[in-house]
Amino acid sequence: MEISRDAYRAIEDIVGAENISDDPAFLDSYAFQWLAELVRPENSHYMPRPWAVVLPATTEEVQAIHRVCNKYGIKIKPISTGWYHWAAPMKDNEPTIQIDLRRMDKIISIDEKNMVAVVEPYVTCAQLQAEVMKLGLNINIIGAGCSTSIVASASTYFGAGPSSYYMGNNSDNLLGQEWVTPAGDVVLTGSLSSDCGWFCGEGPGPSLRGVTRGNMGSRGGLGTYTKCAIKLAPWHGAAVLEPQGPPPAYRLPIPENTRVYTIGVPSWDAFAETYLNIYDNEIGYIFHRQFNLAGADLAPALWLTYLRPDGTMNDVETASKDPEMQKLADEGRISFQIILQGRSVDEVKLQDKILDAIMAKTGAYKVGRFCEQDFAEFTHMYLQRLGHKHCNFIWVGGYMGSWMQAGIPDFVKNYSPVAIDGFYRDQKQSDGLVQCGGDALMGCGSSISGGGYFGFEQFVSYDPNDKASVQACVKHMYDAIDDCKANGIPLGKEYIYLMIGWPDEQIWNDFSKAPQTFVLHFQRKIKEHFDPRELGDRNYPWLPKGMGQPNFITQS
Repeated sequence: MEISRDAYRAIEDIVGAENISDDPAFLDSYAFQWLAELVRPENSHYMPRPWAVVLPATTEEVQAIHRVCNKYGIKIKPISTGWYHWAAPMKDNEPTIQIDLRRMDKIISIDEKNMVAVVEPYVTCAQLQAEVMKLGLNINIIGAGCSTSIVASASTYFGAGPSSYYMGNNSDNLLGQEWVTPAGDVVLTGSLSSDCGWFCGEGPGPSLRGVTRGNMGSRGGLGTYTKCAIKLAPWHGAAVLEPQGPPPAYRLPIPENTRVYTIGVPSWDAFAETYLNIYDNEIGYIFHRQFNLAGADLAPALWLTYLRPDGTMNDVETASKDPEMQKLADEGRISFQIILQGRSVDEVKLQDKILDAIMAKTGAYKVGRFCEQDFAEFTHMYLQRLGHKHCNFIWVGGYMGSWMQAGIPDFVKNYSPVAIDGFYRDQKQSDGLVQCGGDALMGCGSSISGGGYFGFEQFVSYDPNDKASVQACVKHMYDAIDDCKANGIPLGKEYIYLMIGWPDEQIWNDFSKAPQTFVLHFQRKIKEHFDPRELGDRNYPWLPKGMGQPNFITQS
């Protein structure tokens, strides 16, 4: 479909010639996306090339761009810091403008008393955290790391991280947003909609949080979010973080009111019991299973090599065969990290005593080497800042996260062995996957404030530049779906990744078999109201009329 050059000139008039481009070199830099090779024809690294890329600087410019797109039938795909292949246009032969929000990078305000910050889309977690820590406050940094957009995690995608147990999921921390709908209307949500300021995500007046985001968000499929207010949390540490030690394993000194531990457990039953006791006793500031992302067999060798200034990746294979390293791998095989922080030294001592009592009750223990000063300080830096996300790609330059179904600890403990066995099976069957052991499950101690609900993501490392490795990863994704179905487990992350490469009819056929298709029909009605020309993409899921039963929404 050809788009009139009048559309390009109209958008150029809005933002200026220097802030719009259809140069193929620029367009391909946006189409080049992580995970594209898992869903694209011929395992291409490129998602569909956008029709043009535009860099607006204000909400008014975004609104004007949306209106031009409505006039000319151009699809809309916003991107801020980006993450995953769904940050790009979804379909070939479907002209889409990529709205790059990097010029909208202002911290608009920080309300120290009421613990609220208002930001634009390109403000990253790292930027805001550095400012609010000076005021004795902190933010929940999502699992994707400190370089990510706060608006994205709060308004349009998953918002959980290592600190969500204490600070809340960013979907809950959202205290109002400014939303430009695909139709080009500006909608204010929460208390902002009643001209009461940025303090409440649910009113006074009707709430739109469920419409705009739900659990997973619309992932760029329902317009552009240009501002949001985010709830802040108390911080009882230094006003400025001062990393120490040589790169890359920077370390953060541990103050008197803080404790940093890696906790091991003898079984998955003990794991669930330990988790539930931590929730019930309300201890902990950061709670995460981080270091298993490297794979349980290789994790100790990797991280202790990483800690050495003279260590290299070439040392890991030899180190992993050392009997002492294998003993440490077994000691930390089912483990997690917890950071305690008190408002005073006495408070953290009390939390420490409670943790000791929990461990005595459940058979949990401190993983000795990982609790020594050097590794504890590395853990402290890693989890307070989440600045080591490059480690996700450390083995061969690519990884895919499967599973991650969320629920209570007893649910997660039951599916974890299934995920581990399946991954181990696929590693043995193919040289295309990193042989790291079946357990590369990592994730939050909780994805909601106070605990009780979380999931584990299996880190499947593959070489994106080796077709056999890519195909082995795709096979594992389908194997994980089969494992879920065989064990009565809801489908995981691999399913929503794979759907990116499916035609609409295949997706709708799957959706029509869902137990609650009325939700997808209700979302169709939302889509029809806010996006009548269907300019947003299918990352906002819905079903056509008449598909799927039971359906309790009148189909008009």
